[in-house]
Amino acid sequence: HHVRAIFEHDVGIRFNDKERLDVDEYCISEGWIKVSGGKALDRKGQPMSIKLKGKVEAFYR
Repeated sequence: HHVRAIFEHDVGIRFNDKERLDVDEYCISEGWIKVSGGKALDRKGQPMSIKLKGKVEAFYR
């Protein structure tokens, strides 16, 4: 029940009118992205993430 051709394209994320290549998660409706926080790790050894708020746009590359 989906169009296969849509999932064959790469998706880019523009955050505050600047293309970001390091986005882990994003939400267009709420206006936030999550990016990894450098080399910092949490207690379980997973990379820390930072939530940034602003204008989020998704586009096909």
